Amino acid sequence: MELSKEDLKILNSNIGLKHLLAHKKINLEKALSGAKYELALREIQAELVKMQLWIIANQKKVMVLFHGGDSSEKSGVIRKILSHNNPRHYRVEVNLPHQESSNNGEWYFKKFVEKLPQGGEMVFWDRSWYNRAIIEPVHGLCTQEEYDQFMGQVNDFERMLHESGIQLIKFYLNISMKEQTKRLEDVKSSPLTKWKMTPFDEQSKELWADYKSYKEKMIAHTHTELTPWIEINKEKREEEMIEAARQLLQLIPYDKG
Repeated sequence: MELSKEDLKILNSNIGLKHLLAHKKINLEKALSGAKYELALREIQAELVKMQLWIIANQKKVMVLFHGGDSSEKSGVIRKILSHNNPRHYRVEVNLPHQESSNNGEWYFKKFVEKLPQGGEMVFWDRSWYNRAIIEPVHGLCTQEEYDQFMGQVNDFERMLHESGIQLIKFYLNISMKEQTKRLEDVKSSPLTKWKMTPFDEQSKELWADYKSYKEKMIAHTHTELTPWIEINKEKREEEMIEAARQLLQLIPYDKG
């Protein structure tokens, strides 16, 4: 492996040495990749703190949705990029898919309205109302009528959020079937993470085409000028995190000085 002067500088730094000595057998390529990722993440996390201070000072309202296929790093991205932000000024909400239909006669968007951001606050959703656009119809957790009603209302709902002063950002994390299968096997085989596996995860491979079809219909219908989807196409977890964070920093008009 040929190393540039910049590569050598990184490897000789405290972070580089930490990655070099992390394993009994030294792997220069792996150590350099890990060090570069950590340095990039630190720089981005500092900018995210600066961004949050601007949001607080200007009483802005920010809502960020994370969606993606099973095993895409939705929760991991949120947790990692916010690890140095002030938790008093952001919230992480989770909309887990239920094993059975949760229709109780209420307006579908009601529970999301109850958790809108206040002035100076960011709200991050690990899955959101868009469960009804993909997961629920694929697994028969909503009726065709409920799905059609959702698709007919969602753009108006998001327009109202925009007109109410909420900046809505929508991320979709794409990974290949091969990478998804690998990640799910890693989760399933580890005693520390196997609890994360759900019946939905177990069926994800055989339902890949259905997920893809509903996802494409969702993007086509709900990618609007006011609230576009930002698709992230990265196979590595670290690259997903870095790209999502960079996109977020570009979309929030904070003072970068």
